[in-house]
Amino acid sequence: MMGGPMRSQRHFHGELDRLQERLMTMAHKAEAMVESAVAAVEGKDRSVAKRMRERDEEVDTLEIEIDEHVTELLALHQPMASDLRQVISALKVANDLERVGDHAVNVARAAKRLAKAPALPDLIEVGEMALIARRMLADSLNSYVSRDTELALHVCETDDKVDALRHSLYRILLTHMLEDPSMISGALELLRISQSIERIADLATNIAEDVVYMVEGQSVKHGRVGTPPDHDLERDSDRDGD
Repeated sequence: MMGGPMRSQRHFHGELDRLQERLMTMAHKAEAMVESAVAAVEGKDRSVAKRMRERDEEVDTLEIEIDEHVTELLALHQPMASDLRQVISALKVANDLERVGDHAVNVARAAKRLAKAPALPDLIEVGEMALIARRMLADSLNSYVSRDTELALHVCETDDKVDALRHSLYRILLTHMLEDPSMISGALELLRISQSIERIADLATNIAEDVVYMVEGQSVKHGRVGTPPDHDLERDSDRDGD
């Protein structure tokens, strides 16, 4: 009598493990895309953009597979409580990682155009933004794997640093453009790059928020704590303010 439910439960958790494996594969690819995009900016490598398109297609395919897997798990097993939160969180994280890949492509394309523009003065803000955003993404994914809500909350708190650096960079580039119009094209590309890096940091924050939701069953979205779990099963259509 008990064999059926027990076998079903074992099958569900086996499928859940397989879902997590696909998600981690997607995470590694998205992280690698961000690393390559940042390297393109720093080295002004024009060849990265073409390779990034191929990687982006791989990430897109994984998101579709995860979406189909989640739909199957929900339909066949109808998980409850913490199991349901884990399935829903995997879906949200996959969506965020797909968008991370898109922004990495945007950075690589802007880097290609930047290489053709007149040289700009060295601006440490871009490198600092990229370093922090990459660290936030890595920490958010590590917190997801380890279910570490303390690390996840640290990621959320770090997002303000990226925002502050972007505002500072905007003011500096605006000054350069006003003083020397020949810098306008390059400055605009750096602004596009900084915007995409900021979005990557926002998406890392989204992932970190999902970790807290998954583990503790409460929302910390927009700084709020204590929202009932069923109120956060669906993310706003514009999760990071795009």
